[in-house]
Amino acid sequence: MSTARRPLVAGNWKMHKTGAEARAFCAELAQSLTADPAVDVAVCPPFTALEATAQALAGSPVRVLAQNVHESASGAHTSEISAGMIVGTGAHGTLIGHSECRAAGDTDEQVVLRVRAALDAGLMVVLCVGESRALREAGDTESWLSSQIRSALGTVDAAEQDRLVVAYEPIWAIGTGCTATPEIAQAACAHVRTVASERINADLLRVLYGGSVSAGNAAELMAQPDVDGVLVGGSSLGPASFAQIVDAAT
Repeated sequence: MSTARRPLVAGNWKMHKTGAEARAFCAELAQSLTADPAVDVAVCPPFTALEATAQALAGSPVRVLAQNVHESASGAHTSEISAGMIVGTGAHGTLIGHSECRAAGDTDEQVVLRVRAALDAGLMVVLCVGESRALREAGDTESWLSSQIRSALGTVDAAEQDRLVVAYEPIWAIGTGCTATPEIAQAACAHVRTVASERINADLLRVLYGGSVSAGNAAELMAQPDVDGVLVGGSSLGPASFAQIVDAAT
């Protein structure tokens, strides 16, 4: 990773942890982390634990991110949550475009609107992009990533990029135990940066890798020059294993 960009380690809890479980996790994590870690740290609880997590981590260096956001400020959108609601929980930002959300129906058109809504609300955005195994085997990884990035960043300008992070998560590596090699992660993250440079100063953009990240492979992944941190799934559910990955980023 570049010394010009502060690393970020974010844990996506997915559909795990009640509010009480989140508070217990945060108490243990606080004991495992140094008071002022050399990297940025974030956790992404489910909506029902968002406020409890934000309260438990208030005053700590750990940021709290939602797992998605709706593009509308309010309305007849059963089961959805707006950017204003996320702000109201005390959280700092949100994931947008995670492959599991895209698979459930989120479109590129919605992703660009959601990026815009989140940034307008003052939230940090971690934009997720990534290709399927079929696309990679067909040699279409770069064109797919280019399309996702150009669409999502269509309304973003350089003045907002300090609140923007892009996470490259190859779909074939998410939850499968099949991690991209450091070389694959580097090539994809470098391509993400190149395409983002059409819109913003990509030298300052943090690009993360996600997909079966663990304490055993995090350091090697983050040693790559264009990998500025990791978005962690299952290994973020235990405070000790997550703290080990944070330590690997230093």
